[in-house]
Amino acid sequence: MSAAPTPAVDIAEPVWSAALAAIETAGEVALACHVAPDGDALGSMLALGLALRARGVPVRCGFAGSPQVPATYSYLPGQELLVGEADFPAAPALLVTLDTSSVDRLAALAPTVSRAGEVLVVDHHERGDGFGTIRLVDPRAAATAVVVEELVRRLGVRLDADIATCVYTGLTTDTGSFKYAATTPAVHDLARRLLETGIAHDRVARAIWDTHPYGYVRLLGLACSRARLEPAEVSGLGLVWTWTTAADLREHGIGIDEVEAVIDVVRTTAEAEVAVVVKEDLDGALKVSTRSKGRVDVGAVCAALGGGGHRFAAGFTSPDDLSRTLERLREMLAEVGPLAG
Repeated sequence: MSAAPTPAVDIAEPVWSAALAAIETAGEVALACHVAPDGDALGSMLALGLALRARGVPVRCGFAGSPQVPATYSYLPGQELLVGEADFPAAPALLVTLDTSSVDRLAALAPTVSRAGEVLVVDHHERGDGFGTIRLVDPRAAATAVVVEELVRRLGVRLDADIATCVYTGLTTDTGSFKYAATTPAVHDLARRLLETGIAHDRVARAIWDTHPYGYVRLLGLACSRARLEPAEVSGLGLVWTWTTAADLREHGIGIDEVEAVIDVVRTTAEAEVAVVVKEDLDGALKVSTRSKGRVDVGAVCAALGGGGHRFAAGFTSPDDLSRTLERLREMLAEVGPLAG
């Protein structure tokens, strides 16, 4: 006899009850996700925003910076719910944060947390600062979008194609198109239910994984030509890294959000357990992306360096130059070491 399937979301019933009660009594709800949002952050926020609007709840969504989503996610429904920082509620009765493990990840919207009457945190990150008055957090969930889909169901909102497109975006983003270890039978069952709404999943996949401007293709070649393999690092498991500069962005006419995809190529290096891409933004900040194949917890490494993420995909912003950034990263990789077993 086969074992009973693991539920997609594991959160105590009293927490669900508190979350639903907070939504029911709120006259207006403000939704916020982390700065420089990815597909899970945007998809989760817009899915919940659409669900609340379907229930007749006034809702505004936002993230620090421009209210315009990255070009990769331009297909997402619900973007009319997005407002800029100036129009985001300063002291909402209910603030819901999505895919955000710490207050500082909200950047310019962070002060809203202390001003809100109630703060509902919807997330799946293992590490964080524990903020919020109600926490719908399941570190075992493959994506924040998985928790959101369960919340939408409990709100009694029908899963239509628009909401499903947003949830599917979060799901495919944080499972690496269903390649990562977090892809469980429950994840595939959720994907099945989302597909049954008639979403254009091929369009979603093409937009996220298979569409880049020509400037990115040229920059990718440059980044790959700079790649350095250090087989003795990470306790002999190997480190591969490369970098891009602000001058590269200007020369090739692309934004730093486009450079994020470079890590997906670098991480395929067979001789390296950990892959790293250091990206200089136009303002000079160094943004570091890391990936592990499973034997190193890069989430712990990046958390120690002021960032965060998951065990096998994480990042941080470095105050140092390229050389010192790599030096600190090597030191922390050695200190954290490989996972047991």
